[in-house]
Amino acid sequence: MSEENKRTVRSTLTRKFGVSEKKDERRPRKDDGEGKKFGDRPTFGGRSDGERAGFRSDRPRGLREDGSKREEFGRRGEGDGRFDRERRPRRFGDRPFGRREGGRFGDRFGKRGDRPFRSFDGAENAPVYRQRPEQKETVVDENIDEAALEARAAQAETAPESAGNPPWFRKLLAITTEKGREREGRFLGEGVHVVDELVTKHREIVIAIYVAEDFENEALIEKINDADITIHVLEADKMKQISSTVTTQGIIAHCRIANTKPVYEASRSVITLVDAVQDPGNLGTLFRTSLGFGSNGMVLGRGTVSPFNPKVVRGSSGTFLRVPFEFDIDLIDHINFLRSKGYTIIATDLHAKQTLRDIPARKLRKMAFLVGNEGAGTNPYFIEIADETVKIPMSSELESLNVSVAHGILSYEAAQIQEELK
Repeated sequence: MSEENKRTVRSTLTRKFGVSEKKDERRPRKDDGEGKKFGDRPTFGGRSDGERAGFRSDRPRGLREDGSKREEFGRRGEGDGRFDRERRPRRFGDRPFGRREGGRFGDRFGKRGDRPFRSFDGAENAPVYRQRPEQKETVVDENIDEAALEARAAQAETAPESAGNPPWFRKLLAITTEKGREREGRFLGEGVHVVDELVTKHREIVIAIYVAEDFENEALIEKINDADITIHVLEADKMKQISSTVTTQGIIAHCRIANTKPVYEASRSVITLVDAVQDPGNLGTLFRTSLGFGSNGMVLGRGTVSPFNPKVVRGSSGTFLRVPFEFDIDLIDHINFLRSKGYTIIATDLHAKQTLRDIPARKLRKMAFLVGNEGAGTNPYFIEIADETVKIPMSSELESLNVSVAHGILSYEAAQIQEELK
């Protein structure tokens, strides 16, 4: 390597970044003619004449240029110099929602310092939430299925009397099942509303009342005593054994099976024919709807759940005995019987072309309409032998209605038609 190249490499290695070797070629600093250099601008707030100011100042912090003390943010008047939220300047958002002064919106809620704070629902000292917390609904099946009740009764039958199952208690357990009710001719009505209904409206069929040790409804107990009905107190475990619900209300009525048959010879009448409705809750609702719209009775065809099932009794709130009815009936024979009595047999059908209102009034003085099974609907044969088929007008988005809902709509329309025929 030549001497010239070595000097070039050495010079390159020793030269610092940003420093030129030709010092005499540096650009002279620009001067504005007044001797000011970069950074020699006045500080915020101005300066006195002839004073040169830079980025930093020799003036003590917190003093103005005239020597007076500068007030810092939030420090108004005398004090210890700490931040005071109440003295600081008010800005947008400082006022809490719903606390306006001057008689405007929010005055009725008051201030915490003046009077007890009231929430929107009027409760004192209650927290106010901007949004209601999400609540998840928990659905609990309170019913005990028939198989479990039968197993419980069978176990009590085989258990020795020394195990705490005397004969009278075994009979109570037996009528918690369908077979036991048929054999004994008895049924149980459970719950406060059911027992109240049975004692008030059907005193003649009530044999006895069983209550739990902690039952405290004094008004109902007094009503039972006035009706001269015997009250037996049961231990908690025995009450649970004869109950058809997971959580018992602590009172059960022991009653004789009885019912009133419909009067078919009336000049105007509305009868409901029930075809194989198997859900006890639905049947209980059918009874309540029939009572509510003045139905003359119900006919329960074979395959329909027993009206004395404890879940039906509870579903009707005990009112099922106020509706005249027959049960375990051959509907084909009964349809022929009703037709001979002047009834028009009406079946609901999704493909029907008319509504109940489209049928001539003369045919609706005595009507019997069919409601069918929850899953399969009304038996196609019954639809075929019916005098009229009707549809319930509704949106095409829905194929069918629950049997108790459909029955409610038909019962309402039938009651209106009967009223107009008077």
